Formats: sequence, C-alpha cells, structure tokens
Amino acid sequence: MSSPRPASQAQSPTPTHRHPNLSAPSMLERTLSSRRVSPYAEGDAEAGGGADESKTKKHQHILFRLTTRASNYLARIAGSGSFYLPCIVVSLFLFFSLSFLFTSRGFVCISSSYSPVSRTSFFDFDGLDSDFGALGVPCCRSKHGKTVEWTSKDLLKGLEEFVPVYETRPIKNNMYGMGFDHSFGLWFIAHWLKPDLMIESGAFKGHSTWVLRQAMPDTPIISLSPRHPEKYLKKGPAYVDGNCTYYAGKDFVDFGSVDWPKVMKNHGILDLSRVLIFFDDHQNELKRIEQALKAGFHHLVFEDNYDTGTGDHYSLRQICDQSYIRGGGHSCFEDSDEARIRSKRKKLWEKAVDIEELCGPGEAWWGVRGHMRDNFNHSNKPLSYAQHFQNSRYVESILDVYWELPPVAGPSLTHQTRYDPARAPTPIVEDGRYGLFQRLGLANLDKSVFNGYTQMVYLQISEH
Repeated sequence: MSSPRPASQAQSPTPTHRHPNLSAPSMLERTLSSRRVSPYAEGDAEAGGGADESKTKKHQHILFRLTTRASNYLARIAGSGSFYLPCIVVSLFLFFSLSFLFTSRGFVCISSSYSPVSRTSFFDFDGLDSDFGALGVPCCRSKHGKTVEWTSKDLLKGLEEFVPVYETRPIKNNMYGMGFDHSFGLWFIAHWLKPDLMIESGAFKGHSTWVLRQAMPDTPIISLSPRHPEKYLKKGPAYVDGNCTYYAGKDFVDFGSVDWPKVMKNHGILDLSRVLIFFDDHQNELKRIEQALKAGFHHLVFEDNYDTGTGDHYSLRQICDQSYIRGGGHSCFEDSDEARIRSKRKKLWEKAVDIEELCGPGEAWWGVRGHMRDNFNHSNKPLSYAQHFQNSRYVESILDVYWELPPVAGPSLTHQTRYDPARAPTPIVEDGRYGLFQRLGLANLDKSVFNGYTQMVYLQISEH
C-alpha cells in the first residue's frame, strides 16, 4: 500500500489557550450519535418507533432465505408428478408476495448501521447482503478514532431551541441556498463550539451569515463571496451583517489567496483552534482542506458534501467512498443486485443514482463517473482510481474528526423526495415519531424547507 501524500509543511501556531468545547473531542459517542434512543422516547404517542431494527432485519433476512430455499425445493420436485402442483402454486404465490415486501420502499432503505459482508459470495445468499452494504453510508475514518462530543439528546435539545429562531429568518424562500436541515446543522455546530471567529466562503444572499449570527450574537464574522449579499437587496430579501468583514464584490479574495496570518493578527486571534470555517462555495473539498491546513485552521464545515455520482465538486463523501470502508465501494455489473436496487430507488428519490449515472467509461464509478469536479463544475478532470485511493489515505492521515449531519427527520415526516435515505445517516427524528416531530415544532414548517439535504459534514483536522 502506498504511503499517504504528504500534507503541507506549514505548522499550526502553538495554541495559547484552549476552550473546553474546541478541544479534541472525547470518545463519548460513535460518529453517528443520532442512533441513540431519544430522550422523548418514553410516552411517545406513536407505536412502533422503538422497534429493534437489528432484530427486524435479522428476521427479514432469515425469512427471505427460507422462502427462497423452499421455492427452489418445490421447483425441483415439480417434475416428479402433478400431485404437487397445487402446493407449488400456493408456495410460489407466498414467495412472490414476500419478495414484493422485501423490495418495497421500507425494506430497501438500508441504514448505515448495516454491516456488509465479503463480495466473494456474490452468487450465494450473502451476495444480497454485500450489495445492500454498497448502498450504505461510507464514513471517513479518523486517524485516532475520535468523534464528536455531542449526542442525540443534544441534537434534539438544539432542534427545540432552533425552530423558533428559524421562523424569524429574513429570507423565507432561500431557493438554491440552505434549507432547514443544514441551517440547523451550521447553527448547532457554531453554537456548540463557540469560536472566537467565524469565516464563511460563499455567502449568496446572506442566509448562512444570519445563521452564524444567531448562533454567536457577538462573534466577528469574515465573509468571502464573489458577489456582495447587498446586491440581492435590490431584488428581494437578503441579509448584511454589521459585525462582518466582507471580502466580496470588487473586494473579493478567494479563500486560498487570503493572507490569513495578517487577517488573524488584525482580528486579535492567537489560537487558530478557536476559528470555525464554513465552506459553501462549491469548490473541490480536497483543495479547501489543503488550503485550510496550510493556514493552520482545524475546524471546518462543508455544506454540500455530495454523494458519489452527484454534485458539482469533488467532496469528502466521494473521497471516502472506498471498498475498504463500510458502506463504500461499488460495482458496475449491470445484472448485480446493487444495479437492480439502484434502479428501483431512482423511481422513489430524485437524487438517487442508478448504475448508468454512477459508472463512466471503463467502469469508473468514483467521483462523478471517474471525474474530479471543481469550481461549480467549470473544471471536470479525469481521475484515476489510484489517485482517488491515494486521496482517501491522505485525508485519513490528517483527519481527527468526521461527522455527517443526519437529516432532521425521516422522509415520511418531512415529505422530502430528493436524497436517498439509504445513503444518509439515520435521521434525528426517525419515521413514525410524528408526536416528537410535532412537539419540536417541525410540523409547522413548510415542507419545502426539508428538500435540500446534501450530507453537510463537520471536520477537525491536523498535521499527519
């Protein structure tokens, strides 16, 4: 195995003090902490929300094997005489009925907790497990196994606090911008970490600036954006912050070209671990990580962490979609179970990717059909799998924490139709928990605000 590509030689300044919330996260939770039982679970009006998912899947899988083997056995004895024909007809009817259930929307939606098995048994029953695993959620591996400090209880408490805040937003229709899920994620992360300075790359109409301001009312913000948000005020609602330094419009400077030591000195920032960077600029995320690491920053949030085969830039999710990672790696075999499952899911979810969309020339599935996109898809370079693999090893060498924001609620609650739930972490409020969904105030929001989830991710990085 080749060694990781060396990171920047620039060393981070020595911290003079450390805030308890911005220190290296303790191992209190698994990365997908939202899988824990909700504190609202007791007394919830909806039955069935607390079912043991692992037991359910186990029973489904056993039943599937039994019906399959029974069908095969009946087929073999069919030639021995017409005496068995009525039994065969009834058994086949039951088999196809069960098969329909297993390929329905509820059963195909596989959560990221599903453990794929070896692909060597592709043509046996375990092959189905393997392909279901390929529709799991690949999670970037941190170098020391650390994870975030917050829990599902903290996320639920944050939701209860954020909903009334979100209802006061100045930009009610933020089309092409963040919806509720990512607005909550950015607010929660900033509110939890309590940085001394917040930097955003990509402001659009200023909604993300407003979210950061609600999280930290007195903290300075630096905003980098090719177009100043005030330009949008001429056409409709926008937000311009009074305690924000704008590098926008004619004063725009790209994140990678800013003299960050000088800017930090001007803002009196001595400890760069006290700074939070938010990227919503649709640039190659690997490039942004390298630039942030070179500048000495540690805490990053990427708004559009696009899934493999989608999006207009190379993302962390794409980089970490590797065969050696649980839920990662794909096959372009057109007759595989993965291909059939993807075809079905494409009919259910707008952003689901079928095999033809996933795979490019030479069965290149990584990135977007074997390409590394950048700059709003204005740059689209071919990417070899060797380089793609090397990129993942490099990211692992500098990654301390990786946490994908779960969807706020399940699709039956939010009525979202875009992202495929099989490729997302378990929602904070799971399907079937309408009582909790309503108590949090989420039922009062327009359903359109839930249709913009693209796997927002929080990272903590350091020199490898």
